[in-house]
Amino acid sequence: MRLDTDILRLIADPLRARILELLAAEALCTCHLIEETGAKQANISNHLRALREAGLVEAEPCGKFTYYSLRPEALRGAAASLTALADRAERHPQARRPC
Repeated sequence: MRLDTDILRLIADPLRARILELLAAEALCTCHLIEETGAKQANISNHLRALREAGLVEAEPCGKFTYYSLRPEALRGAAASLTALADRAERHPQARRPC
């Protein structure tokens, strides 16, 4: 399994990580995320777009609002690649390439 560096780069951003944490508990609209994070609307919208494009978040229109929710399967894929990497390191703790 190959490490998905694009997903890791996205979730490494502190505001995006906070958005994901909030969406893990419940679906929220942009106004909720602004209130919870203190970030500007444009900033939240840009981060949500990036998270949506990566498949980590899905949007659901609800009247004049859009609610965002976390897609757990996308995070599980990233977690599985990290777990596979850790498992590989555990299987070869003393492996060294000769010089």
